[in-house]
Amino acid sequence: MKKLIAIATLTIGATLLGTNNVHAQNTTATTTVNITLNDVISIDAGSTAIGNTVDFNYVTAADYNSDQTINKANSLKVTSTKNFNVKVKAGGPNFLNGTNLIPVNVLTIKAASASGTMGGTKNTVVLSATDQNLVTNSPLGSALTLNLDYTIPAVRSSSSDILGKPAGTYTQTVTYTATAL
Repeated sequence: MKKLIAIATLTIGATLLGTNNVHAQNTTATTTVNITLNDVISIDAGSTAIGNTVDFNYVTAADYNSDQTINKANSLKVTSTKNFNVKVKAGGPNFLNGTNLIPVNVLTIKAASASGTMGGTKNTVVLSATDQNLVTNSPLGSALTLNLDYTIPAVRSSSSDILGKPAGTYTQTVTYTATAL
């Protein structure tokens, strides 16, 4: 019996101590990462054309007899995942002051000489109530800026388009639209 106990003890000991089973452990892990893209085009916050004004003041004879240009830095800031166009139009055919009218075509809008980071072909636009291309085929990008010059040329301010109109502030909205190509 002592012999059986010794054999059993040795067998159990050998099993417990002598068996060196190594269990496999994971040494790598794999995760799937998804990037879901959507087409985006946006005139971003920080565009001075959002809720801002452009004020022309005619106070002296010299004002009426010279070109007046107002530069607006960062007029438009566009983010687009595709090439795009920017169009511009007036909210109607005239600047309004009650029943008094000045035609919107007295105003010219164009990219400033330091036009910003927006590429593409830039056009000079004589404002109208119809959409017109201000920028065509601008390459895609993020927060692309366009600085604009608003000009009323002397030939318009010294004509009956503006001369002879009652004093006051004449107002019209200008709308910019960015469209992906």
